[in-house]
Amino acid sequence: MRLLTTTLLAAAALPAYAADPELTVFDWAGFEEPSIFQGYIDKHGDSPTFAFYGDDDEAFQKVASGFRADVIHPCSQMVGKYRDAGLIEPWDTSRIPNFDKIDERFLDSEVFSDDQGVWYIPTDWGATAIAYNTETVPAEDVASLDVFLDPKYQGRTSLPDSSDDVWALAYLATGTTDWTNVTDEQFQAAAEWLRQAHQNVAAYWADPSEQAQLMASGAVDVAWSWNDGVVYLQEDNYPVGFQREAEEGSSTFFCGFVNVKDSPGSEDKAYDFINAWLEPSAGKALLDTIGYGHTSTEAMATIADEPAVAEGLSEIDVPVLAQTPNDPEQRQRQLAEFEKIKAGF
Repeated sequence: MRLLTTTLLAAAALPAYAADPELTVFDWAGFEEPSIFQGYIDKHGDSPTFAFYGDDDEAFQKVASGFRADVIHPCSQMVGKYRDAGLIEPWDTSRIPNFDKIDERFLDSEVFSDDQGVWYIPTDWGATAIAYNTETVPAEDVASLDVFLDPKYQGRTSLPDSSDDVWALAYLATGTTDWTNVTDEQFQAAAEWLRQAHQNVAAYWADPSEQAQLMASGAVDVAWSWNDGVVYLQEDNYPVGFQREAEEGSSTFFCGFVNVKDSPGSEDKAYDFINAWLEPSAGKALLDTIGYGHTSTEAMATIADEPAVAEGLSEIDVPVLAQTPNDPEQRQRQLAEFEKIKAGF
């Protein structure tokens, strides 16, 4: 029921968690957890109103088509698209006391910060890797990303309905670890790999709750997963492993908030929301509820010794494809090709 409700609301881009009417946050399902932004509730007595989406491209299309929100939570590769469309404006970092606690590696792009200002407040990061049923899938089977091609798992795998994540997987599987300068040969190799992987896919998951449900129901044994899908399965005592060290590697991503231009709500409350997110206490809340790391060095320091950090966020000794901003035309090409592959072409 939770999954059905979330999916329907996300599809309509309607408030799925109506609370404070003066701040609407357009977000991924799961981030409405109050403990992550407890400072906002302490100040205003209620959570913001949340509307949900299933992937970054869906969110952009809805906002570009007129859906009105105050802040949006895209991952890094989407920020340039919002900027180019004139949908966002810079943040005033003088109103964000903990801005200087954000790890500099998350701001190292002219897409995020230039002579016009700071366009993006990175807040959270995670990994995309192989989630698998440890009782039905031997560890040696997930030693390679080619588990997604293995005939043994035909109809038993799930991939995200997210162009960025499936292309990160396909590039890694075909030996490309940097997607900022992809050749046509590399693109074609990854596309062919994805076409083969598509033959094993039982379903493309729209959000981590759906991925967890697919695995918990026994419908699939192997999924390309974010940290949160694994957390949900662990909470249900499902025998899940998270293989981040397949020989070809795994992927990382980070996300954050953009400030919508001419937004309908309270600008002051938008800053209160961001400031609550950047409190050190948000690190523990984010890890416990979603399984993600925090961009604040102070927040990460509070959870450095947590087992979940070691399992899902620690340094690994295999290639890592970082989902940083890449060429918009290449990204659009990937998106179009992914739609063809899902349609069986």
